Amino acid sequence: MSIRTESNPIPRQGLGPEVWKAATVVILGSTMSFLDSTIVNVALKALASGLDARLDTIQWVVTAYLLAVAAAIPVSGWAARRYGARRTYVAAVVVFTVASLLCAAAQTSGQLIALRALQGLGGGLIMPVGQIILARAAGPANLPRVMSVVGVPIVLAPVVGPFAGGLLLHYADWRWIFLVNLPVGAVAVLCALRLLRPDGPQDPTPLDPLGLLAVSGSMVALTYGLGEIGRHTSAVPVLVLTAGVVLLVLFIVRTLRTAHPLFDIRLYHDAVFRSASLTTVFLSMGMYAGMVLMPLYFQSVRGADPVATGVLLLPSSAGAAAATWLSGRVVERLGGGRTAFLGAALSLAAAVPFVLVGADTPYAVIGTAMLLSGFGAGLSVMPAMTSAFRAVDPRKISDASPQINMLQRLGGSIATAVFVAVLQNGLDGAGDSADSRMSAFTVTFWWSLAAAALAALTALTLALAQRRAATRRKAGA
Repeated sequence: MSIRTESNPIPRQGLGPEVWKAATVVILGSTMSFLDSTIVNVALKALASGLDARLDTIQWVVTAYLLAVAAAIPVSGWAARRYGARRTYVAAVVVFTVASLLCAAAQTSGQLIALRALQGLGGGLIMPVGQIILARAAGPANLPRVMSVVGVPIVLAPVVGPFAGGLLLHYADWRWIFLVNLPVGAVAVLCALRLLRPDGPQDPTPLDPLGLLAVSGSMVALTYGLGEIGRHTSAVPVLVLTAGVVLLVLFIVRTLRTAHPLFDIRLYHDAVFRSASLTTVFLSMGMYAGMVLMPLYFQSVRGADPVATGVLLLPSSAGAAAATWLSGRVVERLGGGRTAFLGAALSLAAAVPFVLVGADTPYAVIGTAMLLSGFGAGLSVMPAMTSAFRAVDPRKISDASPQINMLQRLGGSIATAVFVAVLQNGLDGAGDSADSRMSAFTVTFWWSLAAAALAALTALTLALAQRRAATRRKAGA
């Protein structure tokens, strides 16, 4: 396998019209997908009340979506090769949009959770297939700058989503958080058909259904088991976790032995790709922790309504927007690993104040911490993903993209299930006072701090791996 490092002298050229067309289409679709994975968070209390469900049950509206996304992602590389990237992308947007309409018609929490899973199957194909389209159009030299543009939906969704959800809840009801996807989906389909160049099938390799069942079942079992352990310790979650580990081992064994694996896991032999993948997981856990916990904190402890909650979350959006715009240029100067470590270290520092926050902490303190946290996320998420893409042969992008996106969504789904379970466990024993509820949030913020520490550690490992790769290349030269 041919390996690229960030020290390779790849001349960067200007972005042509084909790149900007592809970027426009990918941003439209990925914005819809990522916003919908976050927009319901501000509505969790309203959904629990309206559908007569507990908070740790209604959180599966979020988790089921993320798990379905992660389960669909492994198919994305195969589908793009088998049917063509443009055709697969359009089909994914159509499935997502139709499922959004069905979600709006749900009558019970069970129906909504099931339909969110269907929606996630479409959403899971949108981002990785879009990245395949964009990577082919841009080339490796332009990846840092282009990925920083496409990364805007990833970083801003955790903040813009709750804000948009708050507005929709205030002026309409929860069903509109799904109906709003219909016009966006229609525009995304039209743009894809008009702006993307048609491409035909490239590889008739058959799909590995057993591998798909193993990896999908493993992700569901691991997420459910970790979430249940966050609530209580018993034999059931331990058995589910064990089943998840066994399925993961079986998937790895089958992938290494079958003639047509779901995707090439041998990419993890490269230290840069491996470190970038781990960094992506823990960065996603920290990002989704803030996405879920902060709206609930403002509503449950400080008594904010959904619209006010969206406004209170804006500092994170401002920091993330500024850093995402800046990240491509910083990567060109410092490299992806060092940039990701810089952002992760900043997010870690910003996570410390949250474990000290109380029910009456001045908003200036909380807002400053959110601003720094958002800036750190914007400076680290896309450089880590870009480092993974640049570490592999361009012909392996269709294998790398599904794996990176799957790990990112898996990190988000685990964080959502575990942190909400820990929070609900604390709230069950808390009283009605704000200070009593705050104690449950403090415990959960400690978990978020641990995820931020792991993200900083793996980002440091990524920076060191890139440095060693550059040293080996110079020695070889």
